[in-house]
Amino acid sequence: YPGTSILTDSDSFQDVVVKIERPTYPKPFLGGFKNRITGVEFHNAGSQTIPKKRPDKGNQLFCRETQTVFEKNKPQQTKNTTSTQMTKIGLYVSNMTDKLVSPGKYLTAEEYHKRRLEAVIVLQTYFRRWHAINVVQNLREEKRLRLAWEAQEELRKKKEKEEKLRREHERRLNPKTKDDFELLYNALELWRQEETERINRTLTGAERKAAFCGILEKEAQLIASIGRHKLNADEENQQKAILRFLDKCAQPKRWKAYDGKVTEMDTQYTLRARELFEIYRSVSMNDIPKDERIDVLLTLRRTVKEHECKLTWEIVELIDREVDLMSREVKECNLGGLRKRICTLFLQYIKTPKFNPEVARILKVPPDPLKLYKNVNFCHSCENYLPSTEFPVPANSCTIGRCHLCCKLDNEARRREAFLKYKLILENLRKSEADYQDDAKIVFLVQHQDLQYMIENIWGCQSALSACSDLYDLVMVRWDKQREWSPWNTILLTKDEADAHLKLRNLQKAYEAAFIHRIKHKHIRAKNYFAQIPAMTSFLHRSDNQANAN
Repeated sequence: YPGTSILTDSDSFQDVVVKIERPTYPKPFLGGFKNRITGVEFHNAGSQTIPKKRPDKGNQLFCRETQTVFEKNKPQQTKNTTSTQMTKIGLYVSNMTDKLVSPGKYLTAEEYHKRRLEAVIVLQTYFRRWHAINVVQNLREEKRLRLAWEAQEELRKKKEKEEKLRREHERRLNPKTKDDFELLYNALELWRQEETERINRTLTGAERKAAFCGILEKEAQLIASIGRHKLNADEENQQKAILRFLDKCAQPKRWKAYDGKVTEMDTQYTLRARELFEIYRSVSMNDIPKDERIDVLLTLRRTVKEHECKLTWEIVELIDREVDLMSREVKECNLGGLRKRICTLFLQYIKTPKFNPEVARILKVPPDPLKLYKNVNFCHSCENYLPSTEFPVPANSCTIGRCHLCCKLDNEARRREAFLKYKLILENLRKSEADYQDDAKIVFLVQHQDLQYMIENIWGCQSALSACSDLYDLVMVRWDKQREWSPWNTILLTKDEADAHLKLRNLQKAYEAAFIHRIKHKHIRAKNYFAQIPAMTSFLHRSDNQANAN
């Protein structure tokens, strides 16, 4: 420890021991000065007593130093010394530029705030006027757009109705499909019922019997007329069906890759089928020049001569006969029967798997008889063995009944019902369910007979909301769109009502309790009807589990 002497009295000194602690950290620079003559530097020094240590309690403590800067802004006004000079004896100060200032009316705080409030009210008045003008203009524009949309919708519905009536009229004048003839027989039955009611209401005795005989005769004439239309339509549809059949055989193989692209591949069999299809289409064409017809016949002759059999010999013989008759300038109207025989035999040639292997994949009757036995059923009405695709299988059927043709004949002879509207509703329902992409299955098990029962017996052939009874404007949609469609999760509405219903998020808030109770009652009736069907049992249990989970 170094020592130093301290002056205690005027002439005495005392030695004192000074304890110096060397800090472990570098000394901070606190400023200083330098002697410019000697060059010696003098630094400012500082001292700090040792802080008091806290007692050790045995716990490990962690601390973190923080420093917050406190800032304060305060305006300062510096002094500005001014002076004034007044007129006095010996000094004249001009007052030409002086102004006379008189005090105004004193404005209290209450009056000041009152003026500000009045000014704010004026501003609010003008702003609200401007806002009201904008709101009214927006409402007018929305009203104009709404009226224009309603007029457009009304015009669209009117056009759709006119187009529907035009199509129905065209169907009745020129029937071509099974549905068209169903509509004709249904219209005939409605006419017969109306005439029967009119006769029973107005006539009696012999006049009534004579009127019934007249109705019977007229009905027979109408049925004969419908039969003639059916023969013409069958002939036209048969040719179209043949072309569709051959085109299906000639289609290349298609499959979808992982990236969504469709790949097509032609095999030797599809190329052969396409070649035969082109030849058949050329052979069946009418009103072509003589030279082209001869070229087509020669091409057909070379094609069938590749295989030697009784069928090909007959085709070659008929081709030679037609070429010979054409060389003798025989009229084309006299060659119609011969050309039809050639087309028929060539079609038989195309349908033979030995000559066209690709056709074996599409034929209804497979070449191997063992395959035929696996999927064949007996129709007790016409007593024919037919594939299972020829039988209607409603969801509530337990056995195989009559085939499609027998059901159609029975309907034409007895009830004469039109199922087109129910088929359209079922088709639209299946399309909408396929768009959900949630693996719906029940809708594809239900047939149009089941849908007809639901619409007629459960829903009363009318919309649940508006009671609209036009079945062409009605659709079936999900009652709860979070669950798949089923007879116990559906509602019958018009198209516009269905669009609005599917946008709802909470059915309990959107509909009244009485309406929901009525819909639930219809669902229970449908569930009781379809619970008798074994195929629906598993779906009933699954829907109950989903409802309990929800």
